[in-house]
Amino acid sequence: MDSDEHKRVLDPEHDTAALKALTHPLRIRLLGLLRQDGPATASELAARTGESSASASYHLRVLAKYAFIAEAEHRDGRERRWRALHTVTSWSNEAMESSEAGRAFVSLARRRQLEHLESSLARHEADMADGRLGQEWVEVSGISDLMPRLTPGSLTELWETIAGKLEELTARDADDPRAEHVVLLTAGLPLAPRDHEDGDHEDGDHEDGDHDGTGHQGSS
Repeated sequence: MDSDEHKRVLDPEHDTAALKALTHPLRIRLLGLLRQDGPATASELAARTGESSASASYHLRVLAKYAFIAEAEHRDGRERRWRALHTVTSWSNEAMESSEAGRAFVSLARRRQLEHLESSLARHEADMADGRLGQEWVEVSGISDLMPRLTPGSLTELWETIAGKLEELTARDADDPRAEHVVLLTAGLPLAPRDHEDGDHEDGDHEDGDHDGTGHQGSS
């Protein structure tokens, strides 16, 4: 297992037990909440997730066993508080593809990311409507849904460029009081051409039920 202050890198060959422990929707959600909102107790996390305190406590102990979280400083002596040990869980897609457990984890993690995007959108809209965020965030907020044609090499370069620029900007804004947490969900999912059978629509028409990109970029 490779890890540093900010990142936990999972290797499906050496981290089999940790990977299996994390392949659970509630554990992924609990870890995400600790990373996003900071230290919390099992009772506090249970209230946010709709689970019982006993269930939340059990799954938190499993996360702690495999070093995803650890005990945090207590506000009092009554209930244990937990904190995330890393801000990011990372892995090699190629390595994960080699095992059934790895593929299952990646699929679950990606779907949890989509759920996070949906809940973050609802929270963002409520924060804007209720005045918890200022008007300076209106123009810059948004979701992009683009479908460029890229080679594997170009997609790799794009990922590296995004990661490098994000690291630069995060460091620059670390002590700026205007900074807020921003949910930045990026996706690069190649799609093979559709096979058109007889009777399929052509010339750009789509049947009901197709889910194609809108080509929309919602911010300037």
